[in-house]
This record gives sequence, structure tokens and C-alpha cells, in this order.
Amino acid sequence: MAVYGYARVSTTDQDLTIQEQALRSYGCDIIRAEKVSGTSRDGRKELETLLDFLRNGDTLVVTRIDRLARSIRDLQNLVHDLKERGVILKATEQPIDTGTAAGKAFLDMLGVFAEFETNLRSERQMEGIAKAKAAGVYKGRKPTIDRDEVARLRAEGKGVSEIARTLNIGRASVYRVMNSG
Repeated sequence: MAVYGYARVSTTDQDLTIQEQALRSYGCDIIRAEKVSGTSRDGRKELETLLDFLRNGDTLVVTRIDRLARSIRDLQNLVHDLKERGVILKATEQPIDTGTAAGKAFLDMLGVFAEFETNLRSERQMEGIAKAKAAGVYKGRKPTIDRDEVARLRAEGKGVSEIARTLNIGRASVYRVMNSG
């Protein structure tokens, strides 16, 4: 039975030190840490490595659940997977302990609020972009695909796959350019 810690920050300019110290103080035998967004499990190699190590009787410790998941579905899936494997989830800064009914209930409530916060942030961002577009300040990113080059290669009789390889873009991007006029 081992105690594993997981620390995560969203951006490379953020520091993991405080989380790592809290996990060490809690008694974590091994700590995995990474700097990557928590909105999805994609690209979270340290978390996946840690999940591979966990065995029946082990404990996974985070400082807060938002370090582990940002959507209630992902959190519930993760907690379900841990429970099936006999692993307990605990948090150092929140009364979370999936080994108890109260700890599990608190975890579910925090998961709902974490997802709500993420959705609010996304809505505010979209509102800001819409306002900037209306004011003529935001025009979006500059196109990265040379439409004229796609048209030229197509006129030369090249197929979609060959155009995509030549321009180092996806086939869907070639189709999108061709279908947009």
C-alpha cells in the first residue's frame, strides 16, 4: 500500500513547488507533476503513468480536485476507475476521502462547482471575443493556409492527399479551402 501524489498547473509559467511540498508533507511516497491543462486527460502523461502504477490499497493524493479534473464527467470516470481498482482518492486542502461516504459526497459537490467555474470562464472568454470583434479590435488569427497555393496545386491536377502532404496540412483543411469558394 503506497501513497502517491499528483500535482498539476495549467501553464508553463506557473510553479508546482507549493503543491509538491504539500504532497510531501502529507506523506506521498512518489509524486508525479506536470504543466498541462486539466480540461482533458489528453496529453497528461504523468497522470496516465501514475494511474498505471496504482494498485488495490493505494491512495492517490492531490492538493485540490481541480488539479485532477475540470469536468464532472471526467472526475466521476476517474473516481469510478479508482474505486474499481481499490484505490482511495484524498485531497490535502479539501475534506475529500473516497473511502468515506461524506468524503465522496463532498467530492461530487466540488466536481460540480469546478465544472461550473470552467464553463463560466469559457462563457466570459467568448463574450470578450464577441465584444472585441464587434469593436473591430479582434479579427481572429491570420490564415495559415495559402488558398492560392491550394488552388494552383489543384489546377495542376494534384489530388487532395498530395496537396495536403505538399503544404504540410490536413486533408480536411484542403477540402475546407476547396469548398469555401
